[in-house]
Amino acid sequence: MDGRIYIAIDEKPKRSLRLKRLRNIEANPEVAIVFDRYDEDWTRLGWVLVRGTAAVLGYGPEHARTLAALREKYPQYRAMALEERPVIRITVERVSSWGDLS
Repeated sequence: MDGRIYIAIDEKPKRSLRLKRLRNIEANPEVAIVFDRYDEDWTRLGWVLVRGTAAVLGYGPEHARTLAALREKYPQYRAMALEERPVIRITVERVSSWGDLS
């Protein structure tokens, strides 16, 4: 799973599993994610920008391995029925950062 980011579609209330983010990925798989570090002391601000290509996984061995890994890391996923829900896989292509990331 090196060089990849996985995002589960959890059981929070949703009107449908045809979520806008999933439709956007199907239309254009080029994505960007920003992870930021906020602090009241602005000298400690920072961010990481990850650019890559996304895919929606609906089933299969990678989907199952991903759910197992996410459940191991995040206890709240253990009680959720995620097998019927898609997972977003982002293959990282570029990373840039700024600021204090210590």
